[in-house]
Amino acid sequence: MSPIVETFLHEIKEGFFMAIGALRTNKLRSALTLLGIAVGVFSIIGVMTAMGVLVNSIESGMNFLGAHAFQVQKFPPFQNGDPKEWAKLRNRKDITLAQGFAVKERATIAKAVGLYCGNGGKVVISPRGEKTNPNVYVTGRDIEAFEANNWTIEDGRLFTQEEVSSGKFVAIVGAEIVKKLFVKIDPIGETIRIDGRDYHIIGIVQKQGNVLGGNSDYFVTVPITTYFSVYGKDQAISIKVIAESADNYDDCIEQVRGVLRTVRNVPPEDDDDFSIVSNDSLVSQFNEMTQYVRMGIMLISAIALLAAGVGIMNIMLVSVTERTREIGIRKAIGARKNNILTQFILEAVVLSELGGIIGIIMGVIGGNLAAMALEATPMFPFDWAAIGFIACSVVGIVFGVYPAWKAANLDPIDSLRYE
Repeated sequence: MSPIVETFLHEIKEGFFMAIGALRTNKLRSALTLLGIAVGVFSIIGVMTAMGVLVNSIESGMNFLGAHAFQVQKFPPFQNGDPKEWAKLRNRKDITLAQGFAVKERATIAKAVGLYCGNGGKVVISPRGEKTNPNVYVTGRDIEAFEANNWTIEDGRLFTQEEVSSGKFVAIVGAEIVKKLFVKIDPIGETIRIDGRDYHIIGIVQKQGNVLGGNSDYFVTVPITTYFSVYGKDQAISIKVIAESADNYDDCIEQVRGVLRTVRNVPPEDDDDFSIVSNDSLVSQFNEMTQYVRMGIMLISAIALLAAGVGIMNIMLVSVTERTREIGIRKAIGARKNNILTQFILEAVVLSELGGIIGIIMGVIGGNLAAMALEATPMFPFDWAAIGFIACSVVGIVFGVYPAWKAANLDPIDSLRYE
């Protein structure tokens, strides 16, 4: 190692330990300054961590569609709150069962086309009188909807085509229904009551897990024809489609779009009057919805960092004044301007970086509380943590330069006389 580099590293090391010593000397003042930096960084890291957790949860939540899958439904999954846009969406007609059958018949490059409809807020009653909370989601499905939904029958069996065609009162239930109503009892062959109707349980769907804080195993599904006979034919259905492969995925979407536009008599110049949802489109819409939130948080965080930077400059100016004699002594025994400059800039950077580290840790913990609430996988935003760390360095340097310059240019004679 060359003497110049070795000298430089020695100065950095010495300046660092002097900076730590100065912070320890003024603990309360340093802590208040650290707090300002930490709040700014916490805002950025916390929001970006929470957003990352939500996006990951949405992506995993869409995996129930299976590989190369998409869903067609009446409304988009997210709405921007624009009254004009809502008025346009509100006038959309339901996707009917007949239109669903047209897609099943004409979507020739689809591997599976499943039809389903449903609504929540139902109470399920067991033969012994136990009841669920009024939040069970009851759906009507055809046989292909199970494949399109990537559902596996853990026990029992699927509907038969005869049961679907004739509208039999049979049901397949989620794992949480079994856990709630049939503890230590085999539910296959048992009867449950929903809205005054009895259904025989013929199958149990393998546990799916939770999505976005909701329990995706808390459901009962019946043949779609049975559902229509009980709840009326004026029901909007959704269509879940699996393409043969990734190569014809886009072609499959366009084929289904074309079939629906034809059967729904959508003029060529008009937009679709239905929504096609895929994993990519869902994440994209989510990002569009939240971009202004993120921009607002970043603006507030930038203002907080700016205020914290001003606080650092103020603290450093006070520190220069209090340590005037120390500076004079150092200059008298041979310290040069750049030694004093390095010392005080390092002190400002260390102050800023310590606040940044605290803010990053708090932000990651706070953001991942969303993961705990949603039972999603926690994450660490390495990119935003690096950005926050660099931003703190910049703040420390920018707002530490003037106090350091002022300290470096003090006259050693006047400094030694300072009381």
